[in-house]
Amino acid sequence: MISLLGWIVFILAVITIVRTVRILELVSILGGDKEEVTDGDNKFNAWMMMIFLFVCLGGMTYFTLDAKKYLLPVAASKHGVITDNLMNINFLLIIFVFFVTQILLFYFAFRYKYKKGEKAYFYPVNHKLEFIWTIIPTIVLGAMIFYGLKVWNGITAPAPKNAMIIEVYGKQFDWTARYAGGDNVLGKSNFKLITDENPLGVDRNDPASADDKITRELHLPVNTPILFLFHSRDVIHSAYFPHLRAQMNCVPGMTTQFFVEPTITTDSMRLITKNPKFDYVLICNKICGVAHYNMKMGMVIEPAIDFMRWYKDQPLVFPPAAPAVPAAAGDSAKAVASK
Repeated sequence: MISLLGWIVFILAVITIVRTVRILELVSILGGDKEEVTDGDNKFNAWMMMIFLFVCLGGMTYFTLDAKKYLLPVAASKHGVITDNLMNINFLLIIFVFFVTQILLFYFAFRYKYKKGEKAYFYPVNHKLEFIWTIIPTIVLGAMIFYGLKVWNGITAPAPKNAMIIEVYGKQFDWTARYAGGDNVLGKSNFKLITDENPLGVDRNDPASADDKITRELHLPVNTPILFLFHSRDVIHSAYFPHLRAQMNCVPGMTTQFFVEPTITTDSMRLITKNPKFDYVLICNKICGVAHYNMKMGMVIEPAIDFMRWYKDQPLVFPPAAPAVPAAAGDSAKAVASK
């Protein structure tokens, strides 16, 4: 509340100063004063340019560093680290160019302010200079494009053959996960088979579906390649794993996929972030309806032994039928007597 009031006071002060300056200008015009730019005016404007430069660069630097507390923590996957490196290089390049160009822009306004008796030098063309400022950006941008394509090809490469297969199924407004079981092969599914008891439309007659397991929370073993297969029941959703730096659209009638290898467990990330309540999350990054904001699923990254302990307790998509209970001897006798 105090911060808000401070901003309101600051804005009102700026408005007051602007209006006061305007009133003084109008009084000067009505008084018949001739407008004449003096050397003092030029010097004042030149120094104001330099003050503006340092105040704005200082403010930008402060707010940029202060905003780090709102950013995501370190990437929790191999691909995420590569993606973050690419982004950081781009940011460093942009910041470097920004500082150089802004400093030169305002310095030139200060250095070459108007002075009586001085005439600007007419400098129409310099082919060498034009070649330099053309070839340098070309080389830099070409290198960034090459590096970006290399990163892209790396994160979209086919998954390893031993990757664990997990289906992520989206519908308004929740997620369901299906694990491929011991054979690491998901049973076939079809939207025509969807029922209340079979919300994913898994084909019961497909032998590969016999050991598939269904969950409402994602658990991933650390340092294990995971191949995600994405499906949607209704509209386009976007499966977004912010801490893994991974995202893929879930499109009705299509199977989309990506693979990722988590590298930091939930417990380790809680130590890194100094937040004992930290949890990974899967969210929808498409505005898919009125309850889009609530479409999320908890995710746990843990050691393989803890994952197997959790996995054993998860239900099968098609639980085996309960064995028939033999009738008691007394009940059989009563049945015979009734005949």
